[in-house]
Amino acid sequence: MRRLVQILLPLLLLAGGFAAFKALQATRPERPVAEVGERAWRVEVARIEPQARAPELVLYGRVETAELLRVAASAPARIADVPVRDGERVSAGALLVLLDERDLLPRRQQAEAEVAELQAQLASEDNRLAADRQALIEEQKLVALARDAVVRAQRLKTQRVAADADLDAAEEALARQSLAVSTREMAIADHGARRQALEARLKRAEARLAEVELELERARALAPFDGIVAGVEVTAGDQVKRDEVLLRFYALDRLEVRARIPAPYQDEVSAALAEGQVLAAEAEVAGRPIRLRLARIAGQGEASGVDGFFALEGDPSMLRLGQMLPLRLTRPERPDTVAVPYAAVYGGGRIYRLEDGRMRGVAVEVLGGVRNGSDSEDLLVRSPALRAGDLIVVTPLPNAVDGLRVEAVQ
Repeated sequence: MRRLVQILLPLLLLAGGFAAFKALQATRPERPVAEVGERAWRVEVARIEPQARAPELVLYGRVETAELLRVAASAPARIADVPVRDGERVSAGALLVLLDERDLLPRRQQAEAEVAELQAQLASEDNRLAADRQALIEEQKLVALARDAVVRAQRLKTQRVAADADLDAAEEALARQSLAVSTREMAIADHGARRQALEARLKRAEARLAEVELELERARALAPFDGIVAGVEVTAGDQVKRDEVLLRFYALDRLEVRARIPAPYQDEVSAALAEGQVLAAEAEVAGRPIRLRLARIAGQGEASGVDGFFALEGDPSMLRLGQMLPLRLTRPERPDTVAVPYAAVYGGGRIYRLEDGRMRGVAVEVLGGVRNGSDSEDLLVRSPALRAGDLIVVTPLPNAVDGLRVEAVQ
């Protein structure tokens, strides 16, 4: 009996414990069911005010000049002095390069001697003309005397006083003297041609002398205007050839910026320029603003766009030839535009408006960037669906969708 009690007692305890657990489970209070609410995303919003604004276009230009002066050697010579250096700013009239004049002086002396020789030949030709004219008078007298001698010889022969040989001698003397007169007349007639030939040679010699004088004058290359030395190719002692470039020089006030205007904006910019609108641009060099103005459009374009030439307004001392320069072109003004952060625009042409706690998509036309007064910039958009006072969601959401519940952050 005792052994049976030892076996049944644990079983009874287990059964009682189980019955108590079930009783407690059946009598426990009911937990309230949690209601799942829709999540609201916290976003920042901006109140818009459509108005006329001018979108900006970022371009990348290069500083150029159409009047780059290339100082070249006027003649083969040796460099005597180069007093300037690359990048140096010089005033008009300053010496840039000096050629050794000793290489040019002998050529000038030779040209001067040739001119003097031809001038002397011209004077000799004039003297020869005067002598020929005087000699012609005397020779014509001799012809008359020889003709009289022939007449006398013929009369004496008729009278049988003179022999035939006397008549032949008289006629020979007449013929010889007539030939001398003809030769003299020909020499006088050729005077004009001989003088003209000498004058032509003299002009050629004088032109050569003037050329040598010009080479000698240009041996001292002077700055024709205030400007900057762009590059020095020689040094003192170098032997140079004619027309060899010695250095380059340009004026600061002739600098301009050449920048490619993309094809999508080409027609808009060209039309505004043709209508006489002033299209201003601005660049920055070393923290200093530089103002520019679109002066003209290149005569030839490409598929990617057309080049525009921007004139500098103000002090160009910070610029250098060949410098790359980012600039912002102010495009023609557009009405009813709204400036929003770049992050507020989705898919290149959609923003979201806050309506009754939900995001509502609005398709917009993207016009370009515009500075917002600080170091950053906004995107300029417009749409007929936008009204003054609308709240635009400016917080970027990866799950942005039409109808998404949001809560505006004050």
